Parts: sequence; structure tokens; C-alpha cells
Amino acid sequence: MSTTRLVLLMFVLNIAVVLGGLFVNYKMIQSATLGAAQPASEAKADEAVEEEEGEPAEYVFVPVEKVIVSLPGDGREHYFVLDLVLQAEFGTDPKKLAQVDPMVRSSVVANLSAMRFEDLRALQIPQLQKQLEEDLLADFASRKVATPFQHVLVSKMIVQ
Repeated sequence: MSTTRLVLLMFVLNIAVVLGGLFVNYKMIQSATLGAAQPASEAKADEAVEEEEGEPAEYVFVPVEKVIVSLPGDGREHYFVLDLVLQAEFGTDPKKLAQVDPMVRSSVVANLSAMRFEDLRALQIPQLQKQLEEDLLADFASRKVATPFQHVLVSKMIVQ
């Protein structure tokens, strides 16, 4: 290949790289100016959609440890020891969550002690969590007490 052809090829490649860089900069500047010119209400709506689609929400978790339930079953007493976790939205006052601990314990013991050992043992963890959550929310509503948490999670379960 001759020197003039090599120089010409390098010149064409340099022009292609410069044009590509200009195009990328133009697109970046265009998207930045469009984002700044967007009205605040549209920007908030876009942020809300992005949060719903991809970003996970932040939560506060408060443990309720060692809820002990005695259950009748096959000729003897059985014991369930549950460690629960209350899931609340980020920013919920931790004191409010700590104050509901006795009511959560009472409701869990009352609802689970009405079951037979075999029935409770047959429940899978997600089913148990769902049942506990429904019972707790219903119990709080019947007593007209505000519920500072959204979900109840089982973090540990010991069966004897």
C-alpha cells in the first residue's frame, strides 16, 4: 500500500471518529436540555413511574422475638417458638412499632393457640406469614388501633 493511500485512510478514519464524537455530544446535550425544560409535574410523574417499575422501596424492620405458643396434639403438648419481624415503611417512628409489640404477641398467641399442632405444622412458611398478617391486621382493625406496619415476616420457627 502506498504512503498516500495510507495517509488518506487515516484521514477518513479520523473524520469518522470526530463525527461520531460530535453526534454523541449532541445527543447528550439534547437529553440534558430536554430534562431541564420538562415541567415539574411531569418530572415528578416520571420519577413515580420509575420508582414503581424498578427501584425497590425502603423499609424498617422491627423484630418481635420469642413468641411461644403451646398447642395440643397427638396426646401431648407441643410448643412453637416464633420470631417475627414487622415490616414498615421507611420513616415510620420506631417507638410506634415498639409499642405494638405486646398487641402483636397477644394476637399471635390467641390466633395460633386455637389451632391444632398438626394443622399448624402442615402450614408452609409463606402460608403462615399470610395467615398471621391477615389475623393481625383484622385484630388491629377490630380494636380500632392504627397499624404502623404493612407485613409480618417469620424469621425463625422452632417446633417441639
